[in-house]
Amino acid sequence: MAEFDLIALIRSRAAASAGSMPGSGEGVVLGIGDDAALLRMPAGHELVVTADTLNEGVHFPAGTAPADIGWKALAVNLSDLASMGARPAWCTLSLSLPREDAGWVSAFVDGFQELAAMHGIALVGGDTTRGPLSIAVTAMGWVECGAALRRDRARPGDDVWVTGTLGDAAASLALEGHVPPASGEPLPAVDPAIAARLGDRLRRPRPRVAAGRALMGLAHACVDVSDGLLADLGHVCERSGVGAEVWLERLPASAALQRAFGGRRTSFQATGGDDYELCFTAPANLREPVSLALEQAGVEATRIGRIVAGEGVRALAADGTQWRSPQPGYVHFG
Repeated sequence: MAEFDLIALIRSRAAASAGSMPGSGEGVVLGIGDDAALLRMPAGHELVVTADTLNEGVHFPAGTAPADIGWKALAVNLSDLASMGARPAWCTLSLSLPREDAGWVSAFVDGFQELAAMHGIALVGGDTTRGPLSIAVTAMGWVECGAALRRDRARPGDDVWVTGTLGDAAASLALEGHVPPASGEPLPAVDPAIAARLGDRLRRPRPRVAAGRALMGLAHACVDVSDGLLADLGHVCERSGVGAEVWLERLPASAALQRAFGGRRTSFQATGGDDYELCFTAPANLREPVSLALEQAGVEATRIGRIVAGEGVRALAADGTQWRSPQPGYVHFG
């Protein structure tokens, strides 16, 4: 299968599914098939652009189903758009493949387009080449002028919140033997059905786009949790010139994680990464409006700490002592 045949396959699959996407193709003057796409921004909005690369053996284990890789490749980018409060609009896709494989590409596009259809984002271009398995996605969205959520606006006295639950994906990586447990202790025996639930969070994260939109005008600062809660909240603190306290006993855990690890789940939740939830700060006097906005968006959220004067993130145990993490979170070059 030649390169242009692969491109034609992706183009035809994207076009076939675009009709089921609400808003898909909006603002697309010229899409796949030319040297570049032509896109039209709506008046009164700013363009939000993000890019992520996923490499086999680094961001997903070898042997991961191609549909799951397709889903995750788009999900991690949608999560970045969500953290800015952006509405997804367009994306590009570049594939490096070790060999021409129409079946693999078709299954990959299945997962990619399944998630794209949920968020009305249109595939408008990209590239294919031979090489180690690697996927690069650039996603674009728009947000009302001056309204984007950012990392640099947290203020002392703000509450710290997180959407959803934390730790499932990191626990799955440990159970599958892809990473050693942070504690160094032997892993427990876990029921296969419970392990499968944890694995679903690893392979098919749910980007919190609706939550990001709901938080506009309420949250001061926001970041998506990809490298680990403490590490990503640390980015907010650094950009905002503040410190934070996180109360470990308040970190939300799924029923599956509680059943699998019980009280041994802290490292997964605090530093494990791959959650793709939103961590945000908001004024303490807006607790009720924040809760209501997220409830209307269909997303649960938990207040897990506060922003303080100073610098860095302090993770506090139930007795008030500072918890020392056995790992720093995901390290891109380590």
